[in-house]
Amino acid sequence: MSHKSKLMWRCRRGVKELDVVLTKYLESSYDTANATDKQAFESLLEYQDPDILRYLLRQEEPVDKKIVRIIEIIRA
Repeated sequence: MSHKSKLMWRCRRGVKELDVVLTKYLESSYDTANATDKQAFESLLEYQDPDILRYLLRQEEPVDKKIVRIIEIIRA
């Protein structure tokens, strides 16, 4: 199984909206992202669904400043 296939599997979440947003980023932007952004995306996938939702909806700022940029990219 390729690395991207594993990431696709990790994009499958308990919340359908997150499935859509994370998978869209993976399919459209991940391949052309720089190494820092790729690592940040992979780190983001370690978070729990409610945390990711709060970050994407601007209800809370991430504690880990390394994922702030990837959150902004996904929002855009």
